[in-house]
Amino acid sequence: MKLQNKVALITGAGTGIGAAIAKRFVEDGAKIVIMGRRKEKLEETAAGLPADSVKICQGDVANADDVKRAVAETLEFGGGKIDVLVNCAGVNFPGSVTTIDLNDWNRFFAINVNGPFMLMRETIPHMQKAGGGSIINIASIGGLVCLSERVGYCTTKAALIMLTKQAARDFGADNIRCNVVCPGFVLTPMTEDHFGSMTEDAFLGSPMKRGATPDEITGICSYLASDDASYTTGAVITVDGGSTVIDGFEVGIIAASK
Repeated sequence: MKLQNKVALITGAGTGIGAAIAKRFVEDGAKIVIMGRRKEKLEETAAGLPADSVKICQGDVANADDVKRAVAETLEFGGGKIDVLVNCAGVNFPGSVTTIDLNDWNRFFAINVNGPFMLMRETIPHMQKAGGGSIINIASIGGLVCLSERVGYCTTKAALIMLTKQAARDFGADNIRCNVVCPGFVLTPMTEDHFGSMTEDAFLGSPMKRGATPDEITGICSYLASDDASYTTGAVITVDGGSTVIDGFEVGIIAASK
């Protein structure tokens, strides 16, 4: 119960990684407010969790009014404090510099960058008053390396990494820790929508030869939210099965030899 007495706001908590983090945090003792655009998905996440440990907040992280309301509801639910913010809401769809629609490009920034920025801006003053807190941003290995035809996704995830580092630099003296988790390929409804069912050949670029389950991303998030990570800030942590340590040329050789 290493998150006992912690109060957390988790975005993108209706499905995938966000839903898994929400459940793990409650298991570890936290009270949580889960935010997302689809109420029915949030209800699915909350189902089976103790009613006094979870509150649903339907809203869009790209909407400033929804962001302010989510933080206010978290403070109310948590007895006037917010210890942890997890920015997990995000979008991912294909496009290159020459093919992506401008409206889609702007949508990437609205959700993947502006949303976390606004939530951090609203949350940090309350953490300062309380003497500290933990912010965990969920980026991607796509913020560290390029993925084919994913210009909006990779650009905004890279921006989220730098936003995290900047906040760690600016608010470390306030005991506010800001860290970013970069998952590799995680088997979620969103990735299945984009890539379909994945065969073993799809994971030639991973030393572990498989994708991750959402639950495999939650342990590091629980650690970063806890007092065990009291001296961890500004960290960029990959949870990718080792994908980013493999050279692309080697992957090509492996594929050609099969």
